[in-house]
Amino acid sequence: MASEIHMSDPVCLIENINEHLKVNQEALEILSAIMQPVVVVAIVGLYRTGKSYLLNRLSGKNKGFPLGSTVKSHTKGIWMWCVPHPKKPGHTLVLLDTEGLGDIEKGDNENDSWIFSLAILLSSTFVYNSMGTINQQAMDQLHYVTELTDRIKASSSPDNNYVEDSADFVSFFPAFVWTLRDFSLELKTDGEPITPDDYLELSLKLRKGTDKKSKSFNDPRLCIRKFFPKRKCFVFDRPARGKYLPHLEQLKEEDLNPDFIEQVAEFCSYILSHSSVKSLSGGITVNGPRLESLVLTYISAISSGDLPCMENAVRALAQLENSAAVEKAVAHYNQQMSQKVQLPTETLQELLDLHRDSEREAIEVFMKNSFKDVDHKFQRKLGAQLEARRDDFCEQNSKASSDCCMALLQDIFSPLEEDVKQGTFSKPGGYRLFIQKQQELKNKYYQVPRKGIQAEEVLKKYLESKEDVADSLLQTDQSLSEKEKAIEVERIKAESAEAAMKMLEEIQKKNEKMMEEKEKSYQEHVKQLTEKMERDKAQLMAEQEKTITCKLKEQELLLKEGFQNESKRLQKEIQDIQMRQVDLKDMRLTRCRLIL
Repeated sequence: MASEIHMSDPVCLIENINEHLKVNQEALEILSAIMQPVVVVAIVGLYRTGKSYLLNRLSGKNKGFPLGSTVKSHTKGIWMWCVPHPKKPGHTLVLLDTEGLGDIEKGDNENDSWIFSLAILLSSTFVYNSMGTINQQAMDQLHYVTELTDRIKASSSPDNNYVEDSADFVSFFPAFVWTLRDFSLELKTDGEPITPDDYLELSLKLRKGTDKKSKSFNDPRLCIRKFFPKRKCFVFDRPARGKYLPHLEQLKEEDLNPDFIEQVAEFCSYILSHSSVKSLSGGITVNGPRLESLVLTYISAISSGDLPCMENAVRALAQLENSAAVEKAVAHYNQQMSQKVQLPTETLQELLDLHRDSEREAIEVFMKNSFKDVDHKFQRKLGAQLEARRDDFCEQNSKASSDCCMALLQDIFSPLEEDVKQGTFSKPGGYRLFIQKQQELKNKYYQVPRKGIQAEEVLKKYLESKEDVADSLLQTDQSLSEKEKAIEVERIKAESAEAAMKMLEEIQKKNEKMMEEKEKSYQEHVKQLTEKMERDKAQLMAEQEKTITCKLKEQELLLKEGFQNESKRLQKEIQDIQMRQVDLKDMRLTRCRLIL
């Protein structure tokens, strides 16, 4: 299936029917076909604040997401539009339009909170859209941000004493963009011009005091500062005169406010240039199927009355991905072996060398496509399957060699068998003539290349099947004395015993080679697992270092603003992260018998 999707119109991703959230199968099928990395931009805000218009502009279209022109919320649930990313080739831009918060038809805001939380969980850039200025009313409307820790779990840890801090959320929360519509203030402070970003940061300053009013003032601001260290703000003038607003999507560019056009262009350019690919903890890049899995896991949790848990979502995704990774790795192994191996091989070592090369590549495929393989369960499964395929190829190789050798022996020895039937050797001196002819044909058999590993065994069994013929010729040959016949019998027994001993030695060598191969396979698994764990560790260390940097910056700001208690709490979070870093640095791969 093609990985680039061309949707002519948005489709509903999560339906909100009678205050119950349900996943739309059509949207899931679209996501399942997107193999490219996805950049997910979600927009949330009160109804009738122009959210859909901004998303349409990001898609490069005037129409797409319907624009609500009445006091009723037009978009129910979460709608999705997947388009080729205009600035990142090989990526898909996924736009999520959420139903308007505070819809007058809703009895409560339970669903609003879930919609808000899902938009954060699914996006890599989260846009909060509001009207006017950032005042206390705007902050009160953003109360959903203070409920995030009540709506989302970072870990599924059964430890009741485990308390999640903002660091657990920062590592996977999206970038935060606040868009202010119909903004009419002059951006100045103390007579000096400021940027929209400066305005946002000033609006997020805390108020001194421990009373209820101060707490209500500070809580949403603290949450935004903690959860979203990467913040951006855009302000927009009124797009057009009031009578034109209900028909905004039909307006020509010359009918729109020029300042508004410029502001929208700046917003779109920033979002398309700076929005990152959706990723999970450990640097796991999200594509369409992975986003599909996240949607299903989160909605399933909400529907069952549980809290969406990011760790559980990643585990559920890992189960699917790791199973698929095993299948991909085995398929790659089969493809490589079918291309490289020509049965029968001259020696067992030739086959094992080809197996080892193909196995190494198969493990690489698995490592590339797997993640969070707890207890190496799937790697052990891969190892067992590769071992079984190796043994199967060995059996095929033996059979191919046996078939080849039997056909060759029939071809080479058929004239001799015919001479026996004709009585050519039934005369004095016939036995020695038979043995001489037999040895000539054996030499001819040895000279034929690529008979495979069964050449000696098949020849031995063939000659054993003709022992009665040789013995009959020996006993009836009148040119030989009884003593000569007895000596010949002893010679034949000695040769047979020697051949049997040689066969035992070959079997022992084969078993030793197979044991050596098992150890080499194990070492290859350990080597690649160690390299992957080191890469994962480095990724986690980088994520934690980034989080610490953000926390230190916020702590410095809190100290500057005079909030000692909040600064101390943040210092405790920083110390916890640093302890995790120490644990990571000390982590070593335990040499356990993964497989084999």
